Amino acid sequence: MAAPMRRAWLGLLRAALPAARPYHAPPPRRKPGGVYRPDPSDPLTPLWQLQPAYEAKLYGRHGSASGVDPARLWPSPEKLQELEAEEREWFPGLREMEAALDAKEQQAERQRVEREKLIAANMAKMPQMIEDWRREKAARKEKEREDKARRERLLAEAQERFGHKVDYRSAKFQELVQEMEKKQRKELKLKKKQLKEEAKKKTAVDPEPAPVSAGGPEPA
Repeated sequence: MAAPMRRAWLGLLRAALPAARPYHAPPPRRKPGGVYRPDPSDPLTPLWQLQPAYEAKLYGRHGSASGVDPARLWPSPEKLQELEAEEREWFPGLREMEAALDAKEQQAERQRVEREKLIAANMAKMPQMIEDWRREKAARKEKEREDKARRERLLAEAQERFGHKVDYRSAKFQELVQEMEKKQRKELKLKKKQLKEEAKKKTAVDPEPAPVSAGGPEPA
């Protein structure tokens, strides 16, 4: 029942509304009298129609009938030089392209030679670099062993002093380390002082012998 009613209403709507027609704008009317020439004195004339490019377009389309003097379309000497420079930059000649390609190849060859020289120099240094690395690695391991032995010795001394095990990260252990380092510096300073005093005593006991003249000792 609903479907026939809907079809009936659609039929009534189509009958009531006028049929739609597509709109086509009419073409612009052409003014009689030949070629259109923009009026420079008219403020409504678009600026682009007053440029030399528009006059060149008119002359290219209508020829002499456009009323455009072809001599005015030729660029000025300054503009011509600018166009020639632009053409040389963007569209170089065959010789310029060959010269640029040769320069590029020579630059690439120089870079290749320099890179090979650098590689050869680095390869020549490689044995010494490996030896230095091995020596530094051995020195680092030796230092680690010495630090470990020193820490174990200090831990043993700390355990003997405090009567129990001490963590090397604790404040007690750090204080003990500072005390031991201070004691070692004091002993080293005292030892240097003793050596210096012994050297002075030796110099006083054994004075330097008198220099002998070139003619030998004088007769008694």
